[in-house]
Amino acid sequence: MPEDSESKPRKPRADSLRNRDLLLTAAKAAFTGLGAEVPLEKVARRAGVGIGTLYRHFPTREALIAAVYAREIGQLAASADALLAERAAGEALDAWLNLLIDYMATKRVVAPALRADPGEGSKLYASSGATILPTLERLTEAARAAGDIRSDIGFEDILRMMSGLSLGYEQPGWDAGARRLLSVMMAGLRAK
Repeated sequence: MPEDSESKPRKPRADSLRNRDLLLTAAKAAFTGLGAEVPLEKVARRAGVGIGTLYRHFPTREALIAAVYAREIGQLAASADALLAERAAGEALDAWLNLLIDYMATKRVVAPALRADPGEGSKLYASSGATILPTLERLTEAARAAGDIRSDIGFEDILRMMSGLSLGYEQPGWDAGARRLLSVMMAGLRAK
C-alpha cells in the first residue's frame, strides 16, 4: 500500500534551512553586540531576509533567543570531535576552552532572557551543563592521556580554573581578560 504523503513530515527546503542559519548567525551577532532586546527587524535585516521570514522560523523573541543558545551549545559540543581530529589533544583542549569563552560571551547577553522564559528557554539554560561538562571532561582526559597536560590535573581542576575565569563574565570586555588568563593557565598545565 503506498504511503500517505501527508503522514510523512516534509524535509525543510534548502532555502529555508539557509534562511534559518542566516537568522541564527545574525541574531547571535546582534544580541552579542547590541543586547537581547535589539529590534527583531534589525536581526532580519542583518540576515538579509524579511521580518516575515524571521517570524516563520521563530514566532517569538524567546524562541529566537533559545534557538541561538541551543545552537551555541550544540556547536560547542560538536567542535570537540573536530578539534581532536585535527590537533594534538592539549591544543584541542586549549582551542575548545577559547570557544567556551566565546560561548560565555554570548551567554552573558542571552542568559537573563532564557532564565525569564518559563518555557523552553529556562529548561535549555538549566540543562546546558549536561552537554558542556562531559565535553570538557573528555577533552581534559584526552590531553592528560596524551601527556599534553600534567598527569596530576583532572577534569575537576580544569572546571575550577574555568569557574574562576568566568567571574565577572557579565562585564563588557571580560572575554579579553579571560583569554589572557587562559593562556597563563594553559602554560601552567603543560607537562614538563
